[in-house]
Amino acid sequence: MENHSRVTNIEVAAILYEVADLLEIKGVRFKPQAYRRAALAIETLPENIADVAREGDLDGIPGVGKGIAEKIREILETGSLGYLSSLREELPGGVQYLTRLEGIGPKKAIALSRELGIRTVDDLEAAATAGRIRDLPGFGEKTEANILASVRVSRTAKERRLLGQILPVAREIERRLSSLASVRQVSLAGSIRRKKETIGDVDILATSPRPEEVMEVFATLPGVERVLVRGMTKTSVVLSTGIQVDLRVVEDEHFGAALQYFTGSKEHNIAMRKLAIARNWRLNEYGLVDLATGRAVAGEDEAGIYRALGLSWIEPELREDRGEIEAARTGTLPDLVGYDAIRGDLHVHTTWSEGAHSIEEMAEAAKALGYEYIAICDHAESLRIAHGLSPERLAGQMREIERINRESDDGFTLLTGTECNIGMDGTIDLPDSILADLDVVVASVHSGFKQSEEEMTERVLKAMHNDHVKIIGHPTGRILLSRKPYRIDLAAVFDAAAALGVPMEINAFPGRLDLSDVNARSARGAGARFSVASDAHRRENLRYMELGVATARRGWLSTDDIANTRPLPELRRLLG
Repeated sequence: MENHSRVTNIEVAAILYEVADLLEIKGVRFKPQAYRRAALAIETLPENIADVAREGDLDGIPGVGKGIAEKIREILETGSLGYLSSLREELPGGVQYLTRLEGIGPKKAIALSRELGIRTVDDLEAAATAGRIRDLPGFGEKTEANILASVRVSRTAKERRLLGQILPVAREIERRLSSLASVRQVSLAGSIRRKKETIGDVDILATSPRPEEVMEVFATLPGVERVLVRGMTKTSVVLSTGIQVDLRVVEDEHFGAALQYFTGSKEHNIAMRKLAIARNWRLNEYGLVDLATGRAVAGEDEAGIYRALGLSWIEPELREDRGEIEAARTGTLPDLVGYDAIRGDLHVHTTWSEGAHSIEEMAEAAKALGYEYIAICDHAESLRIAHGLSPERLAGQMREIERINRESDDGFTLLTGTECNIGMDGTIDLPDSILADLDVVVASVHSGFKQSEEEMTERVLKAMHNDHVKIIGHPTGRILLSRKPYRIDLAAVFDAAAALGVPMEINAFPGRLDLSDVNARSARGAGARFSVASDAHRRENLRYMELGVATARRGWLSTDDIANTRPLPELRRLLG
């Protein structure tokens, strides 16, 4: 089979996701979920999908049956999918894009398209601004105002991408460049090095005695769609996924200064330059220079720049001008949690609910990461869309976990658990008699996001006061670039978390990273503890833990702040 050379895993997944969206808009049942499962599997597949297809193993990908496998082959061969084209033709133009905005479901999108001829977000914004939407049946002034707010959110979303989406792509480019004999040093820079939750462009720095060779390789990498700028010191390209990547090749003696400068943030760099100016020095991407003598004080490595300015080393994740420079000056920077400090994952899903892999498969993947334990936290019954477990099924799962632990002799432990739903009134959707027998109970809000701040706060506080609730999952309910956090008094929640000993989750799933770095730091200030969890729905998702740890580091958290950095006996004592 001749594979379409430009098609990547992400692009195949994007086509399948759109098919799912259009089928859902049409009101088709079951199929949308099947396409989303397949898309997620391909999106997180460690191998190249074209290689898997070439070897005839598409049917071995979880969620990919015979019908979807045929469609994947068509995408790989042609770069497109006829089935998707036909679905697009059946619906009014632009409907699939309108439904991606918060608050616009399929019925509203179709009405906007058919009644007002709205095809694009620009059309929608113009109609809302002109007050033409409020008079449509089922809309009104409040809906019109909410639509306008969603449009503004979508404008921001177009400019940013999720860290979890871009980081693997950036690292692959970094790996390819580092493999060149002519490259001496290479590093990611910019916001991706600081591990911000969303990323604009990717910055990469390198040193080489033959920059023209490096630039040639970079400009012709697989996935490069067009070259924006081509030069000896800087080349900018746009990938087929729309991501812009900038590569700069600098001199070895300037590498540290350039890396510090291009890592940022802008605010951090301004504060650093002020320190230099106070000494009659100049700091820029070429080095730290004594203006009185013209002598270079530092510049070859980053640590030397910080040391020369009287500062201890500041990790890239902290460089946001949020007090890190003063802390570095006084020696009070936190000892940040390491990326290798996590001993287990306390929020993992399996095929018992909406996961793609069995308990045993998730356990084996966790062992491969060096974990000592994981908690199986499938959804409880009230979350029907996720095939939640009834008390009877959960009891059966507990027996299965006990059997696996009993038959295992490798020191790894599966913990029984659940991700239960916090009801509108703060009650938990499983009886206390069941919760009492579980090792880990993660309680999360999955609905009713439009409650008032007072109602939502009381709702979560009531759940926290349930003696069996061990962790509050994704505590603000946000979906990055899509859904804002629900209104809640986090200060009150964090105070209660500290008083009750209920850890706040930093959910590492790329679209969540919830708590955020800023909120995590606030919770730490209140004395709360944390759980960093992948919320994995398949084996590959376990690696999302890195994103959660990055968020924890950006929130100034240390190893002691995080429950699952502890060995199992200590974790059990901590959770009670």
